[in-house]
Amino acid sequence: MLNEREYSRWIEMARLTLESSRRDLEHGDHNWACFKAQQSAEFALKGLIRGLGLEAHDRSLLGLLSKLPEEVSANSIAQAVKSLDKHSIPTRYVSAWVEGVPANYYTRQDARQAISYASLVIKWVEERWIFLRRREREKSMREVSSDDERG
Repeated sequence: MLNEREYSRWIEMARLTLESSRRDLEHGDHNWACFKAQQSAEFALKGLIRGLGLEAHDRSLLGLLSKLPEEVSANSIAQAVKSLDKHSIPTRYVSAWVEGVPANYYTRQDARQAISYASLVIKWVEERWIFLRRREREKSMREVSSDDERG
């Protein structure tokens, strides 16, 4: 059974974080825009997984994809997820770089690409959720119909 409430909490956070990423892009905070784009995709994937009643504690987007059932094929977002995963650590930690600070290494183009990928992941999650919800309703209707026929 799908957990609509849990899914909704996480997808809302994904959308809000993506909007925050866009504001960072506008202000020239490119490393933070990239990090928040990764975070927004993480929230969306966790929402889908938790909405399915599964545990989701990974920070890696690729790791989160591995938690999804086989019927939820994620091939179309694999490239986006791999690219976004690269923004989790070095966008935030000075020690990830030999010199300078993370802000020195991220560009407007990096941020735009990350936001684009995050948008793609969120859209994919929303489409999968609609599909799963529809499938659950149809299954429920078939069960009711079958019970009526027996009764």
